[in-house]
Amino acid sequence: MRPGDFPAVVMATRNLRRNKLRSVLAALGIVIGVLAIATLGIFGNVLQLAALESLGGLGDQVIVSPNQDAGGESLTARDITEIQRVSEGRGTVVPLRSDGAVVSGTGGSSSFATIYGTDRPAALFSAEAGTVPERHRQGALVGSSLAEELGIQVGSLVEIAGNDYRVIAVLAPGEDISPIQSDSAVVLPESAFVPGDYDQVVVQANSGEDARAIAEGVRDRLNVREQRVSVFELSSILDQIEEFLGLLNQFLIGLGAVSLVVAGVAIFNVMLMSTTERKGEIGLLRAVGVQKRDILRTLVVEATLLGILGGFVGVLLSIGAALLLWYVSPIALDIILDPSNGVYLLVAFVFGVAVSLASGLYPAWKAANLEPVDALRD
Repeated sequence: MRPGDFPAVVMATRNLRRNKLRSVLAALGIVIGVLAIATLGIFGNVLQLAALESLGGLGDQVIVSPNQDAGGESLTARDITEIQRVSEGRGTVVPLRSDGAVVSGTGGSSSFATIYGTDRPAALFSAEAGTVPERHRQGALVGSSLAEELGIQVGSLVEIAGNDYRVIAVLAPGEDISPIQSDSAVVLPESAFVPGDYDQVVVQANSGEDARAIAEGVRDRLNVREQRVSVFELSSILDQIEEFLGLLNQFLIGLGAVSLVVAGVAIFNVMLMSTTERKGEIGLLRAVGVQKRDILRTLVVEATLLGILGGFVGVLLSIGAALLLWYVSPIALDIILDPSNGVYLLVAFVFGVAVSLASGLYPAWKAANLEPVDALRD
């Protein structure tokens, strides 16, 4: 703001103070609008960030299975070799055998569970209790839900298909979106299965980009002549989730923008009423030589001040709402404080000031163009 503009600011401030109630109500509309845009935008962004953080690790997985529609029943050692070549330097290949069996605990309770066989469980699973070995040679890894159901803990014995296995770890809860459901499963060494082909292969890629490259490479190598294998790329699901959450966020911001436009109508009304009531004053100013641009500047500054005041208060309330969300929910503070959330505060503030300014332009222009004689007559 130029030094010559300060008189306009002083006069605009005085005019707003002359009718405090009306000014406060007009600014309150901006407060509500800015609060709505910023809060809804931040809440939607926080939801998106929390979902992607929770599921982000799954976006690095590629799952290759035989295409049953094409008559495929298993993956051969040659298929595994091809997948390893494609994944070299990009991820860890974990071949899996799987079956179903009744698992019995030491207390006599039993339950049907999925049995996975692999010698490299640490690439796919983590432990809630005990330790998941890098090389699985003996013992059993039991899913958390199954362990709770059967009363199993680290060191317990479980019986599977007539064989006893010592529990060396209870697995941490898995993600529902993954086809590898560890919660109600048992992971055994490959040696516990009859030697043969594999039921599926999980590739734990180094990144989402590597996962996409691996999935494309597996399709190119193994599905050249026919669709022999099905490639399930979890990153594609995450992309769809991210797109949906992005659309949801835009919808929420749109709802907030509607309330801010309504606030703009309120400011338009306040400014129009103010200029109507002050026709005599404006006519007197024009009669003593005050230029049109000075009157226009003063009235525009009035509307801008309303927008700045309302926007500032709305931003403060939005920050408080975001911190309240952190306090009452399990969302981590680092997600609430993510720099991307600040964008919504800035956008809401700028939009609030812009709407306020736009709402005051016509009343200011109308007042500035009043003829002194007509204004004094009214």
